[in-house]
Amino acid sequence: MGKNIIGIIKHLVCRVICLVLVLCFTAVNMADSAEVVDRIVAVVNDDIITLSELNQFAKPYADKIKTLGYPLEKERKMLFKIRDDILSQLIDQKLTDQEIKRFKISVGEKEIDAAVERIKEINYYTDEELRQELVRQGLNMEEYRKSIKEQILRAKLVNREIKSKVVITRQDVKLYYEAHSDKYCGEKKYRLQNIIMKVPPFADEAKKFSIQKRMQAVLAKLKTGQPFEEMANSYSESSGSCELGLFAINELSPQLREAIKGLGVGEFTSVLDTDYGYQIFYISEVVDNPGKSLEEVTAEIEEKLFREIVDKKFRSWLDDLHKKSHIKTIK
Repeated sequence: MGKNIIGIIKHLVCRVICLVLVLCFTAVNMADSAEVVDRIVAVVNDDIITLSELNQFAKPYADKIKTLGYPLEKERKMLFKIRDDILSQLIDQKLTDQEIKRFKISVGEKEIDAAVERIKEINYYTDEELRQELVRQGLNMEEYRKSIKEQILRAKLVNREIKSKVVITRQDVKLYYEAHSDKYCGEKKYRLQNIIMKVPPFADEAKKFSIQKRMQAVLAKLKTGQPFEEMANSYSESSGSCELGLFAINELSPQLREAIKGLGVGEFTSVLDTDYGYQIFYISEVVDNPGKSLEEVTAEIEEKLFREIVDKKFRSWLDDLHKKSHIKTIK
């Protein structure tokens, strides 16, 4: 009787061992053949970013890169760069979304409705045309409204944390105005004419000296009061008119800029040795372009400074969030 019980136990043990081995073998085969469909690529405090989420946002950019015909190695590097950039943006979004929850910022359906209507007005869309455009982009109205809601929430967060704390003073505007005087304070433009005597490419010093001497003789006649245009018609080797056009001072070469410094209408330079030959330049007209007063451009400067400061402070605010948060990326 005892022997039978021992035999039965041995038989059962053998069957259990065989079953375990079969299960292990099956599990190994399933693991080998299974395809990983998703995984975590980043942890942002209590939130995660999945591979499918990353791929979804990166796909339009990755598809575009693949159509450009780059060599495989360059394409691979660009795809990795896109992936890293998108992952950084998703991490920033998670951080801002967490702050939105922390401050209990909300958006009502009426706000979303108003935003959709503004978008339709700006783009001259009917409701049906907007829906067709969304379909073309692979979206539906529900997804679009969700996206608008997220944008409004983030805008409210930025307004709460950054915009409301930005102050542009009168002194800030004045300093910017003075630092960009070339843009706001107007400028002079000079209408120029010239007389040119060309120097052959391989001319020796004697030949160059001879041409220079002839130009000095022309300059001497100009100083006696001979009309510039008449002298240009008689002596200039230009293929067309002696008229060169209207130029701002910063459009001229440093050499010519220095030569006309202090000259007025009806005056001319000395003989200049230029890349094109020996030349004399004449100022036939000076045009003063009126600038804009500080009062005229105050609103424009305030808006520009505000955008610049908000962008800078937002990046600084995000950097502080990064430092205070638990962020781990999983390659």
